[in-house]
Amino acid sequence: MRKAAVVEAEVAPLDPFAGPAEEVLSAVPSRAADYLELTKPRIAVMALFTVGIGYLVGAGKAASLTDLFHVLLGSGLVAAGGSALNQWLERHIDAKMFRTLKRPLPAGRMSPLEALTFGVVLGAIGLAYLFATLPVAAGVAAAATFVSYVWVYTPLKTMTVWNTVVGAVPGALPPVIGWAAACGWEKPGGAFALFWVIFVWQLPHFLAIAWMYRDDYARGGLRMLPHIDPTGTKTAFVMVLTCVALIPVGWVSMALGAAGWLSVVGCAVLGLLFLREAVAFARRRTDRQARRVLRASLLYLPGALGLVLLDNVIGW
Repeated sequence: MRKAAVVEAEVAPLDPFAGPAEEVLSAVPSRAADYLELTKPRIAVMALFTVGIGYLVGAGKAASLTDLFHVLLGSGLVAAGGSALNQWLERHIDAKMFRTLKRPLPAGRMSPLEALTFGVVLGAIGLAYLFATLPVAAGVAAAATFVSYVWVYTPLKTMTVWNTVVGAVPGALPPVIGWAAACGWEKPGGAFALFWVIFVWQLPHFLAIAWMYRDDYARGGLRMLPHIDPTGTKTAFVMVLTCVALIPVGWVSMALGAAGWLSVVGCAVLGLLFLREAVAFARRRTDRQARRVLRASLLYLPGALGLVLLDNVIGW
């Protein structure tokens, strides 16, 4: 679609029937797609999924479609704004990496000021909406997510290999936003259980990605563990260790009042499947096996959170 729009723009001056209106209309789809790309929609969908789980588990029988709508809309705007600002801050880095050089900013299809304005406006509107429609705790959790992602995690990516651990904090806060929308400041144990699941899950998940794109990340100046671990020994060790930590999360969730026995058994099974792929990576540190670890991670998270939600639905 973008290629077609470029071709149209190039031939428009030679077309006697093409006026300003036609030129504008031909540019609209590409422009909208660029703004959408700034929001990182796939990441946003995953984050909103966890927000919804957090709200439904926290609210229980008292769940309200209106409040669910409020928390999803507000959180979605905050997430979109944070992603736009992330790309604004990393535009020079993105221009050096093959996987990101076609994004709107490094490709020159959008100015830095546009992206900055877009991100600030979306983030501000999202936070204001959450504070206006839901308990204050939800807005505070969203603000903490926004600030830690944009102004803490993003700069650290070029400074230390610990950025993955730091970045796992804002990555694990979305279900806390949902829980806070339902419970306010009450019952923090359940919020912590959901936070812990996603915090630990992100480490093997992102390490698998970092291994597959280690050369590209190095080209952009991002300090990831595989960058200082060319053999993959340390990367594999952390993967295995964190996958082991995911096996008992069902027990932790039950102990903190966020789940039941279904989650205990189900999360253990999912964790063992995830661990199997991590152990295989420790034996064969290849891009292909790293991709298998990534796929296992994408099976584990929705499965584990779905079990926690099902446990609560059964308990209703």
